[in-house]
Amino acid sequence: MRRLVGLLAATVAAGTILANPAGAVSAVAATAQAAPSTLADSPPMGWNSWNKFNCNINEQVIRNAADAMVSTGMKAAGYTYVNIDDCWAEHDRDAQGKLVANHERFPSGIKALADYVHGKGLKLGIYTSAGTMTCANTMPGALDHEQADAQIFADWGVDYVKYDNCNNQDRPAIDRYKAMGDALKATGRPIVYALCEWGQNKSWLWGKDVGGQLWRTTGDISDNWSSMLSNLDQQVGLEKYAGPGAWNDPDMLEVGNGGMTDTEYRAHFALWSLLNAPLIAGNDLASMSDATKQILTNKNLIAVDQDWGGVQGHKVRDDGDLEVWTKPMSDGSSTVVLFNRGETTAAISSTAKEIGLGSARDYQVRELWSNAVTESTGTLRASVPAHGAAVYRVSPSKFPAASPATTLSLSALQYTTADKPFTATTQLFNDGSTPVVAGQVHLDVPSGWVVSGQSDARTPLVLPGKSWMQTWTVRPQSPTGTSVAVKASAHYLTVTGPKTATDNASLAIAAEMPSGTNALSKASWISAANGWGPVERDMSNGEQAQGDGHPITIHGAVFTDGFGVHAPSDVRFYLGGGCKSLDTLAGLDDEENQGSVSFQILGDGKLLAATDVFRPGMPAAHLQADLAGVQVIDLVVTDGGDGNSYDHADWARPTLTC
Repeated sequence: MRRLVGLLAATVAAGTILANPAGAVSAVAATAQAAPSTLADSPPMGWNSWNKFNCNINEQVIRNAADAMVSTGMKAAGYTYVNIDDCWAEHDRDAQGKLVANHERFPSGIKALADYVHGKGLKLGIYTSAGTMTCANTMPGALDHEQADAQIFADWGVDYVKYDNCNNQDRPAIDRYKAMGDALKATGRPIVYALCEWGQNKSWLWGKDVGGQLWRTTGDISDNWSSMLSNLDQQVGLEKYAGPGAWNDPDMLEVGNGGMTDTEYRAHFALWSLLNAPLIAGNDLASMSDATKQILTNKNLIAVDQDWGGVQGHKVRDDGDLEVWTKPMSDGSSTVVLFNRGETTAAISSTAKEIGLGSARDYQVRELWSNAVTESTGTLRASVPAHGAAVYRVSPSKFPAASPATTLSLSALQYTTADKPFTATTQLFNDGSTPVVAGQVHLDVPSGWVVSGQSDARTPLVLPGKSWMQTWTVRPQSPTGTSVAVKASAHYLTVTGPKTATDNASLAIAAEMPSGTNALSKASWISAANGWGPVERDMSNGEQAQGDGHPITIHGAVFTDGFGVHAPSDVRFYLGGGCKSLDTLAGLDDEENQGSVSFQILGDGKLLAATDVFRPGMPAAHLQADLAGVQVIDLVVTDGGDGNSYDHADWARPTLTC
């Protein structure tokens, strides 16, 4: 596979764990293990009951949908979620204030239904509203019941929550949606959070901040051409708000429901795929036609929607009824939709330059419905039927179609303050067998500092065996000599190309790395995910606000240096291959007398050291990991298998030798 030093690594030496003398923690053999992935790092794919069935649902309808998702090949194509929409619960809560599944239509309950869906290798989604009642006024909404409802969803095994916006009492949208986002996170269960706020308050600006992975940008779609066009038009300009774990949602698919022609449905599906929209089918899967199945399971368009880079497509030309839309792909190609909104067949053309491709001698063109491959010198032309879309994926001929690689977003590690210029260098090596295209590289400097020249650079084509390097000089803005803390210098680089067993490319980011021993707690991290509240430096996890912890204390021993976290947690640091080892102590913090956790150190995604489960009263364990050649490390804490309540954990005296 394509090797990206910094996220994916070559083989590294396994680390060791030194157990405490009392034997409270035993050694765990180092085995290959992937680092935790982002929730909804690609747009969710699945099915929802509303567009076809509205309130005419019962547990058999949902079971039939799960069965059909498997038997029709939808699951094999990537569809995962079976989502129940409105009307699944009783009109009133029970005496304890809990939601109750409708006794007539869901007599087995939602937990049993979730078990059935999970047994098919699928996931279950459910619906509620950020108001007093849901939109059909058939069941209670979650307003002021967010914690109780989120917990019961987690207890039932729900994997996805659609949160509507009806009967909201004119309460501020951000407050209502944040309350449910916090409640879902507090359950400890990974649940995709879909905000259905209709874009009334521009949820693309704040949806991720309240815990959402996707947010509606429009009102409800209907099964007709004009409705589809209306929702499409509202996506223009929103592409900058989308990316892995954060998706604009122009509403569910109407493909196969009968209100449009197959030509119109193909355009609908192609454009939603180009927009990185969640692909949530809304038809009767059990009775769909072959034409509908061929649209919904088109592997070429699904690959466009699910492309690892997560760059949303956008409109590049509008000639009235004739439009050109394009999306840059992670392998250096571009997908283009030539779209005819008019009432008669029309010729539409575009060029490689218009769709974002650099100059080349010729281009490979793949038509994504027929899979036919042709070549072009840079001009695309198609006769497009009324209400239709021609869809192509275009690559320079020397770039074969490829599976995804990985986006790299790293921070240069800085430990100290500085009052004089320093340099930061980014270098891309192509040690593979095919060319590599890299995107923009940006150097982000702290306030009070400036970059000599431009902070942005665009990398050229990098041929096999060649490399590209950019060096910046960073200096204080004012020559006063006052020391300024140097924050992390962030480099954003997209590396693209085929991902095969023999085709490797590596990325190295060189930063000033102090030699000797260094306290990791003083380093800037790349990212920090935490089960409750923020990751704390040199104090325990505390409750919720930054800085509200206590001195790190494990089994009565107090430490002034380290990280306080709450399971599940993952704190990632960039090392750049220049460090030798990491030594740290780990254990449960004494501020709670409950909880259970285990610790892992990952190096470039591989397990270097780990512990068994910690329980209250156990002393700290000493972990040691060999970091030779390691670019990125993750300090990971997981719950002990009993949920993450009270799981306050500490990394004490984490020390790097470089």
